[in-house]
Amino acid sequence: MEIDALYQVRFQSGEIENKKKLWKVLCKHYFSRYVDKNGCVLDLAAGYCEFINNIEAGKKIAVDINPDTVDYAAPNVQVVKAKSSQMDEIASNSVNVIFISNFFEHISKEEIVLTLNECKRMLSGGGGKIIILQPNIKYIGADYWDFFDHHTPLTDKSIKEALELTGFHVDKIIPRFLPYTTKSKIPQSPWLVKLYLYMPIMWKIMGKQLLVIAKKK
Repeated sequence: MEIDALYQVRFQSGEIENKKKLWKVLCKHYFSRYVDKNGCVLDLAAGYCEFINNIEAGKKIAVDINPDTVDYAAPNVQVVKAKSSQMDEIASNSVNVIFISNFFEHISKEEIVLTLNECKRMLSGGGGKIIILQPNIKYIGADYWDFFDHHTPLTDKSIKEALELTGFHVDKIIPRFLPYTTKSKIPQSPWLVKLYLYMPIMWKIMGKQLLVIAKKK
């Protein structure tokens, strides 16, 4: 499957610009609490680089097989074209945080295990963490299959099991965090996203994506 062609069909230019604004809010008002400003952060399956461009860190790496990723990365982001299960260019124990958003549904369970093992190799010992944002089929149902490249249905419990299987300690699981996609009706504008992040009660109503934070043992 041609990833770049698929995403060009799925996301129009206006939607990409809107996603950038939303991710700026998400990084500043939520994800920044899990990232050391002086550490090394890796965005796996970085896509349009919305997370890695907006998070504050000493060293920033974007990994993707999509050749278009380099065109969206900020000047201070190192772009690595590689499969998630084979990131040889990145040294072992060199990354403090790995962020993975909306990726595991696109690959097989076997590839998920290989990817998590590769993440464990790259993460630093004694606190290196992985952050996973992932559609939770438990709350999405049949709509999960509306995207042509969705292959593997996952829940908060199955993600937890996969992490423990590959040598991670799960620190936090939020089964319902963000709405399913940026195409959702609400929240859309940056100020609504900010308000949503500070109202966890809304997560239980609108949240259809899970969030997991785990550490390398």
